[in-house]
Amino acid sequence: MKRFICFVLSTALVLGLTAGNVMAETSAKVSSDAIANAKKEAKSGLSKVVQEAVDALVLTHKVLDKLGKKDTAAALKDLEKAIGKLEVVLANQKAPALLPIDSSIVAVEYAGDLDSIHDNMKEVKKLIKEGHIQEARRLLDTIQSEIDIITVNLPLVSYPQALKLAAKYLHENKTDEAKDVLEMALNTLVRTEIIIPIPLLKAEALIDEAKKSAKKDKEQALKHLDAARTQLKLAEALGYTSSSDTSYKNLDDAISSIEKEIKGKNKAEKLFDELKAKLYEFKERAVKSFSSQTGKQGE
Repeated sequence: MKRFICFVLSTALVLGLTAGNVMAETSAKVSSDAIANAKKEAKSGLSKVVQEAVDALVLTHKVLDKLGKKDTAAALKDLEKAIGKLEVVLANQKAPALLPIDSSIVAVEYAGDLDSIHDNMKEVKKLIKEGHIQEARRLLDTIQSEIDIITVNLPLVSYPQALKLAAKYLHENKTDEAKDVLEMALNTLVRTEIIIPIPLLKAEALIDEAKKSAKKDKEQALKHLDAARTQLKLAEALGYTSSSDTSYKNLDDAISSIEKEIKGKNKAEKLFDELKAKLYEFKERAVKSFSSQTGKQGE
Protein backbone atom coordinates (compact mmCIF):
# COMPACT_ATOMS: atom_id res chain seq x y z
CA MET A 1 0.00 0.00 0.00
CA LYS A 2 1.38 3.40 -0.91
CA ARG A 3 0.39 6.80 0.47
CA PHE A 4 1.15 9.85 -1.61
CA ILE A 5 1.13 13.34 -0.09
CA CYS A 6 -0.08 15.88 -2.62
CA PHE A 7 0.95 19.47 -1.99
CA VAL A 8 -1.52 21.94 -3.59
CA LEU A 9 0.17 25.30 -4.11
CA SER A 10 -1.83 28.50 -4.54
CA THR A 11 -1.03 30.88 -7.40
CA ALA A 12 0.61 33.30 -5.00
CA LEU A 13 3.01 30.66 -3.72
CA VAL A 14 3.82 29.50 -7.23
CA LEU A 15 4.70 33.03 -8.27
CA GLY A 16 6.58 33.99 -5.12
CA LEU A 17 8.45 31.09 -3.50
CA THR A 18 10.62 32.12 -0.57
CA ALA A 19 14.06 30.70 0.02
CA GLY A 20 12.67 28.74 2.98
CA ASN A 21 10.05 27.09 0.80
CA VAL A 22 12.64 26.10 -1.75
CA MET A 23 14.78 24.50 0.92
CA ALA A 24 11.81 22.67 2.39
CA GLU A 25 11.04 21.24 -1.04
CA THR A 26 14.66 20.28 -1.47
CA SER A 27 14.62 18.35 1.80
CA ALA A 28 11.40 16.69 0.69
CA LYS A 29 13.09 15.70 -2.57
CA VAL A 30 16.00 14.20 -0.66
CA SER A 31 13.55 12.18 1.45
CA SER A 32 11.61 11.06 -1.60
CA ASP A 33 14.77 9.96 -3.40
CA ALA A 34 15.89 8.04 -0.30
CA ILE A 35 12.71 5.95 -0.36
CA ALA A 36 12.93 5.36 -4.11
CA ASN A 37 16.56 4.24 -3.82
CA ALA A 38 15.76 1.97 -0.88
CA LYS A 39 12.93 0.32 -2.82
CA LYS A 40 15.19 -0.15 -5.84
CA GLU A 41 17.93 -1.66 -3.69
CA ALA A 42 15.45 -3.94 -1.90
CA LYS A 43 14.02 -5.10 -5.23
CA SER A 44 17.46 -5.92 -6.62
CA GLY A 45 18.24 -7.88 -3.47
CA LEU A 46 15.08 -9.98 -3.42
CA SER A 47 15.70 -13.68 -2.94
CA LYS A 48 15.71 -15.53 -6.25
CA VAL A 49 12.81 -17.95 -6.49
CA VAL A 50 13.87 -21.60 -6.72
CA GLN A 51 11.75 -22.93 -9.57
CA GLU A 52 12.07 -26.58 -8.50
CA ALA A 53 10.56 -25.67 -5.13
CA VAL A 54 7.71 -23.79 -6.80
CA ASP A 55 7.05 -26.78 -9.08
CA ALA A 56 7.08 -29.17 -6.10
CA LEU A 57 4.56 -26.99 -4.30
CA VAL A 58 2.22 -26.82 -7.29
CA LEU A 59 2.48 -30.58 -7.74
CA THR A 60 1.65 -31.13 -4.06
CA HIS A 61 -1.63 -29.30 -4.55
CA LYS A 62 -2.32 -31.35 -7.67
CA VAL A 63 -1.72 -34.54 -5.70
CA LEU A 64 -4.25 -33.52 -3.06
CA ASP A 65 -6.74 -32.56 -5.76
CA LYS A 66 -6.39 -35.94 -7.49
CA LEU A 67 -6.62 -37.82 -4.22
CA GLY A 68 -9.85 -35.96 -3.57
CA LYS A 69 -11.10 -37.33 -6.89
CA LYS A 70 -9.98 -40.86 -5.94
CA ASP A 71 -7.40 -40.87 -8.74
CA THR A 72 -4.60 -42.42 -6.70
CA ALA A 73 -2.51 -43.54 -9.67
CA ALA A 74 -2.33 -40.06 -11.17
CA ALA A 75 -1.70 -38.58 -7.72
CA LEU A 76 1.23 -40.91 -7.19
CA LYS A 77 2.78 -39.90 -10.51
CA ASP A 78 2.59 -36.21 -9.57
CA LEU A 79 3.99 -36.96 -6.15
CA GLU A 80 6.97 -38.75 -7.68
CA LYS A 81 7.54 -35.75 -9.95
CA ALA A 82 7.49 -33.42 -6.93
CA ILE A 83 10.01 -35.58 -5.10
CA GLY A 84 12.21 -35.59 -8.19
CA LYS A 85 12.14 -31.79 -8.37
CA LEU A 86 13.45 -31.50 -4.82
CA GLU A 87 16.00 -34.27 -5.28
CA VAL A 88 17.63 -32.05 -7.91
CA VAL A 89 17.99 -29.30 -5.29
CA LEU A 90 19.18 -31.70 -2.61
CA ALA A 91 21.97 -32.85 -4.92
CA ASN A 92 23.59 -29.44 -4.48
CA GLN A 93 25.57 -29.44 -1.22
CA LYS A 94 25.24 -25.64 -1.06
CA ALA A 95 21.44 -25.72 -1.22
CA PRO A 96 19.93 -23.41 1.43
CA ALA A 97 17.73 -24.77 4.22
CA LEU A 98 14.89 -22.52 3.05
CA LEU A 99 14.01 -22.39 -0.65
CA PRO A 100 12.31 -19.13 -1.73
CA ILE A 101 9.08 -19.73 -3.62
CA ASP A 102 7.79 -16.15 -3.56
CA SER A 103 9.16 -12.72 -2.66
CA SER A 104 7.73 -9.21 -2.62
CA ILE A 105 8.23 -5.69 -1.32
CA VAL A 106 5.53 -3.71 0.49
CA ALA A 107 6.12 -0.03 1.30
CA VAL A 108 3.84 1.92 3.63
CA GLU A 109 4.66 5.55 4.37
CA TYR A 110 2.96 7.30 7.27
CA ALA A 111 1.50 10.59 6.03
CA GLY A 112 0.84 12.22 9.40
CA ASP A 113 2.95 14.17 11.88
CA LEU A 114 3.95 13.66 15.51
CA ASP A 115 0.65 15.01 16.83
CA SER A 116 -1.38 12.63 14.69
CA ILE A 117 0.73 9.67 15.85
CA HIS A 118 0.11 10.57 19.48
CA ASP A 119 -3.61 11.10 18.83
CA ASN A 120 -3.88 7.74 17.08
CA MET A 121 -2.05 5.96 19.89
CA LYS A 122 -4.42 7.48 22.46
CA GLU A 123 -7.34 6.23 20.39
CA VAL A 124 -5.80 2.75 20.13
CA LYS A 125 -5.40 2.57 23.92
CA LYS A 126 -8.97 3.77 24.39
CA LEU A 127 -10.35 1.15 21.99
CA ILE A 128 -8.40 -1.61 23.72
CA LYS A 129 -9.62 -0.47 27.13
CA GLU A 130 -13.20 -0.55 25.84
CA GLY A 131 -12.71 -4.03 24.42
CA HIS A 132 -12.80 -3.01 20.74
CA ILE A 133 -9.73 -5.08 19.92
CA GLN A 134 -10.25 -5.46 16.17
CA GLU A 135 -10.90 -1.75 15.68
CA ALA A 136 -7.73 -1.02 17.65
CA ARG A 137 -5.78 -3.49 15.51
CA ARG A 138 -6.96 -1.89 12.27
CA LEU A 139 -6.04 1.58 13.49
CA LEU A 140 -2.67 0.37 14.78
CA ASP A 141 -1.93 -1.13 11.34
CA THR A 142 -2.06 2.41 9.88
CA ILE A 143 0.57 3.73 12.28
CA GLN A 144 3.64 2.54 10.43
CA SER A 145 6.19 3.84 7.95
CA GLU A 146 8.36 1.07 6.59
CA ILE A 147 9.57 -1.03 3.70
CA ASP A 148 8.83 -4.73 4.22
CA ILE A 149 10.76 -7.37 2.28
CA ILE A 150 8.67 -10.56 2.41
CA THR A 151 9.79 -14.03 1.33
CA VAL A 152 7.86 -17.31 1.49
CA ASN A 153 10.12 -20.36 1.72
CA LEU A 154 9.83 -24.11 1.40
CA PRO A 155 11.85 -25.90 4.13
CA LEU A 156 14.27 -28.24 2.39
CA VAL A 157 14.97 -30.21 5.56
CA SER A 158 11.41 -31.45 6.12
CA TYR A 159 9.37 -30.99 2.94
CA PRO A 160 11.00 -33.71 0.75
CA GLN A 161 10.76 -36.18 3.64
CA ALA A 162 7.06 -35.44 3.98
CA LEU A 163 6.53 -36.11 0.26
CA LYS A 164 8.38 -39.42 0.51
CA LEU A 165 6.30 -40.46 3.52
CA ALA A 166 3.12 -39.59 1.63
CA ALA A 167 4.31 -41.71 -1.32
CA LYS A 168 4.95 -44.61 1.05
CA TYR A 169 1.42 -44.34 2.40
CA LEU A 170 -0.04 -44.28 -1.11
CA HIS A 171 1.87 -47.43 -2.05
CA GLU A 172 0.32 -49.00 1.05
CA ASN A 173 -3.16 -47.75 0.00
CA LYS A 174 -3.30 -45.48 3.07
CA THR A 175 -4.84 -42.53 1.26
CA ASP A 176 -6.06 -40.65 4.32
CA GLU A 177 -2.65 -40.83 5.97
CA ALA A 178 -1.02 -39.53 2.78
CA LYS A 179 -3.45 -36.61 2.67
CA ASP A 180 -2.72 -35.75 6.29
CA VAL A 181 1.03 -35.73 5.69
CA LEU A 182 0.71 -33.51 2.62
CA GLU A 183 -1.60 -31.09 4.43
CA MET A 184 0.91 -30.81 7.26
CA ALA A 185 3.75 -30.28 4.80
CA LEU A 186 1.91 -27.35 3.22
CA ASN A 187 1.56 -25.79 6.65
CA THR A 188 5.33 -25.81 7.21
CA LEU A 189 6.11 -23.10 4.66
CA VAL A 190 8.11 -20.33 6.32
CA ARG A 191 7.42 -16.62 5.85
CA THR A 192 10.33 -14.29 6.55
CA GLU A 193 9.89 -10.54 6.79
CA ILE A 194 12.52 -7.81 7.02
CA ILE A 195 11.22 -4.44 8.23
CA ILE A 196 13.17 -1.29 7.32
CA PRO A 197 11.95 1.97 8.98
CA ILE A 198 11.42 4.69 6.37
CA PRO A 199 12.04 7.66 8.73
CA LEU A 200 15.54 6.35 9.48
CA LEU A 201 16.25 6.01 5.75
CA LYS A 202 15.15 9.61 5.25
CA ALA A 203 17.20 10.87 8.20
CA GLU A 204 20.31 9.15 6.87
CA ALA A 205 19.88 10.68 3.39
CA LEU A 206 19.18 14.14 4.81
CA ILE A 207 22.31 14.07 6.95
CA ASP A 208 24.35 13.02 3.90
CA GLU A 209 23.00 15.99 1.97
CA ALA A 210 23.54 18.34 4.91
CA LYS A 211 27.22 17.38 4.96
CA LYS A 212 27.50 18.13 1.22
CA SER A 213 25.82 21.53 1.65
CA ALA A 214 27.53 22.64 4.88
CA LYS A 215 30.41 24.50 3.23
CA LYS A 216 28.60 26.15 0.33
CA ASP A 217 25.10 26.72 1.78
CA LYS A 218 24.84 26.82 5.57
CA GLU A 219 21.14 27.60 5.55
CA GLN A 220 20.38 24.64 3.30
CA ALA A 221 22.48 22.34 5.49
CA LEU A 222 20.64 23.49 8.62
CA LYS A 223 17.32 22.90 6.87
CA HIS A 224 18.33 19.32 6.05
CA LEU A 225 19.46 18.71 9.63
CA ASP A 226 16.18 20.02 10.99
CA ALA A 227 14.29 17.71 8.62
CA ALA A 228 16.49 14.80 9.75
CA ARG A 229 15.69 15.61 13.39
CA THR A 230 11.97 15.52 12.54
CA GLN A 231 12.34 12.11 10.90
CA LEU A 232 14.14 10.73 13.96
CA LYS A 233 11.31 11.98 16.18
CA LEU A 234 8.80 10.28 13.88
CA ALA A 235 10.77 7.04 14.00
CA GLU A 236 10.82 7.15 17.78
CA ALA A 237 7.09 7.91 18.01
CA LEU A 238 6.33 5.04 15.62
CA GLY A 239 8.27 2.67 17.88
CA TYR A 240 11.20 1.83 15.63
CA THR A 241 13.85 1.12 18.23
CA SER A 242 17.30 -0.43 18.26
CA SER A 243 19.33 -2.57 20.63
CA SER A 244 22.29 -0.26 19.95
CA ASP A 245 23.88 1.83 22.70
CA THR A 246 23.05 4.84 20.53
CA SER A 247 19.70 6.40 21.45
CA TYR A 248 17.40 8.90 19.76
CA LYS A 249 18.56 11.49 22.31
CA ASN A 250 22.21 10.86 21.45
CA LEU A 251 21.43 11.32 17.76
CA ASP A 252 19.51 14.52 18.47
CA ASP A 253 22.38 15.85 20.58
CA ALA A 254 24.82 15.05 17.77
CA ILE A 255 22.69 17.02 15.31
CA SER A 256 22.59 19.96 17.72
CA SER A 257 26.39 19.93 17.95
CA ILE A 258 26.69 20.02 14.17
CA GLU A 259 24.15 22.85 13.90
CA LYS A 260 26.15 24.88 16.43
CA GLU A 261 29.36 24.26 14.53
CA ILE A 262 27.83 25.21 11.17
CA LYS A 263 26.60 28.49 12.64
CA GLY A 264 30.11 29.15 14.00
CA LYS A 265 33.44 28.23 12.46
CA ASN A 266 31.80 25.46 10.43
CA LYS A 267 34.40 22.75 11.07
CA ALA A 268 31.76 20.06 11.32
CA GLU A 269 33.12 17.42 8.94
CA LYS A 270 34.34 15.13 11.71
CA LEU A 271 31.08 15.59 13.61
CA PHE A 272 29.16 14.64 10.47
CA ASP A 273 31.18 11.46 10.09
CA GLU A 274 30.56 10.54 13.73
CA LEU A 275 26.83 11.20 13.40
CA LYS A 276 26.59 9.20 10.17
CA ALA A 277 28.36 6.26 11.81
CA LYS A 278 26.04 6.38 14.83
CA LEU A 279 22.93 6.62 12.69
CA TYR A 280 24.06 3.84 10.35
CA GLU A 281 24.65 1.51 13.29
CA PHE A 282 21.33 2.50 14.84
CA LYS A 283 19.42 1.97 11.58
CA GLU A 284 21.01 -1.42 10.95
CA ARG A 285 20.03 -2.60 14.43
CA ALA A 286 16.55 -1.10 14.12
CA VAL A 287 15.88 -3.23 11.02
CA LYS A 288 13.86 -6.20 12.27
CA SER A 289 13.55 -9.71 10.86
CA PHE A 290 10.69 -12.08 11.63
CA SER A 291 9.88 -15.65 10.63
CA SER A 292 6.61 -17.55 10.90
CA GLN A 293 4.80 -20.47 9.32
CA THR A 294 2.45 -19.31 6.60
CA GLY A 295 -0.05 -22.11 6.22
CA LYS A 296 -1.04 -23.26 2.74
CA GLN A 297 0.36 -21.53 -0.33
CA GLY A 298 -0.06 -21.88 -4.04
CA GLU A 299 -3.75 -22.73 -4.11
